[in-house]
Amino acid sequence: MRSLPAFIAFGRARRERAAQPPLPCPTTPVWIVGDLHGRLDLLDLMLARIDADPDSGTARIVFTGDMIDRGPQSAGVLARLYDLVRHDPDRVICLMGNHERMMLDFLGDPLRQAPRWLAAGGGDTLASFGLPPWSRGGGDREKGIADRADALRGALGLDTITWLQDLPLYWQEGRLAVTHAGADPDRPIADQKADTLLWGHNRFLRRARKDGLWVAHGHTVVETAQAGQGRIAVDTGAWRSGCLSAARVDGTGVTFVTVKKPSEGETAGGPEAFREQQAAKHPPRSRPAPQRQKTDNRR
Repeated sequence: MRSLPAFIAFGRARRERAAQPPLPCPTTPVWIVGDLHGRLDLLDLMLARIDADPDSGTARIVFTGDMIDRGPQSAGVLARLYDLVRHDPDRVICLMGNHERMMLDFLGDPLRQAPRWLAAGGGDTLASFGLPPWSRGGGDREKGIADRADALRGALGLDTITWLQDLPLYWQEGRLAVTHAGADPDRPIADQKADTLLWGHNRFLRRARKDGLWVAHGHTVVETAQAGQGRIAVDTGAWRSGCLSAARVDGTGVTFVTVKKPSEGETAGGPEAFREQQAAKHPPRSRPAPQRQKTDNRR
């Protein structure tokens, strides 16, 4: 006869197994790359890893948003991704994250939106374009903010701003959807509110979907990329951790790839610069590692 704790654990495991939908089977491989936050060095390592994939010519690449802020090379990240999308828009998809939304809001209403965006790492983006930082004690507040907004518009250019404004909030094929911050588990992806896809939903990490859809996402930082209960988490905090993660999804399962900046003596893009973890065709039955849901709007 089972003890009460064993019985409870058995029941929990049974419920978790029931909540595991079959993994999606996209027609061609899909790479889902986590939040970059200005880490051009890690983006280049990841692109080199994807280029080495035998299916790189047909695989789609979806970036989960938050390309900018906090890291040192937001300008370079935007330039690299814009160029990739421009040359192959059917294969390379960049989603809008809450940080792109905050920057666009700043450009549209600098005086009102500056405090929020600058507190969330916008100053690092300004610096990456060679623009001076803004300080609350730096003299004429209104003029200083307006000047920086004008300078940033000029540095970005109309084509890049238009591209950013048109970024999609999600990408979906069959039973696989990719969003920036997750989704309301009780609504179809196409019916989600923009704020939910950009900032997250309080039930996303606590309630499994019932429609068999897998949602891959960034925004919520995890120690290692993981899949379970219909969710694929790929944001490993690249700007701070130095580790950028991606999920490769195909007809056989999910493979996680993490690239990191090589230490002295290693070769960028070489075998020391990344590690892979093959997820089972059916995700593990144990609970995934805890995820830190972002509730602070500055994230």
